[in-house]
Amino acid sequence: MASSKEYLHFILEQLSDLDDISYRPMMGEFILYYRGKIVGGIYDDRLLVKKTRSALELMPAAICELPYEGAKEMLLVDDVDSKAFLAELVEAMYDELPSPKQKRKNSGVRQKPH
Repeated sequence: MASSKEYLHFILEQLSDLDDISYRPMMGEFILYYRGKIVGGIYDDRLLVKKTRSALELMPAAICELPYEGAKEMLLVDDVDSKAFLAELVEAMYDELPSPKQKRKNSGVRQKPH
C-alpha cells in the first residue's frame, strides 16, 4: 500500500517549524530529509524514523517496524500530533545521522566486459 499525499502534507506541516525539511518520492512512499540527511520516511501512512540513540531516548517504548521487506528496522513515531515533539525528535537525531553519500562522477568511459 502506498502512502497518501494527504498524510505526507500533514507530516510536513507538523515539521514546518524546522528549516530545510524536504522529501523525495520513492516507489509510492516518501523519504524525509532534514538539512540534507535522511531522517526517516512515510511508509504505508506511518511516520518511521531511523533508529538512533536520541530517538530511542525520546521514544523508549517505540515499536520497531520494517518500512518494506528487506529494509532495516525503523522506529514508529506515535506522537505525530505534537509539532513540538516532532521538532525536538528530528533536531535531536540530526548529529547521529550519516552524512549524505557523495555521488560518484561517471567518466563516461564504458568498460568492456571480460
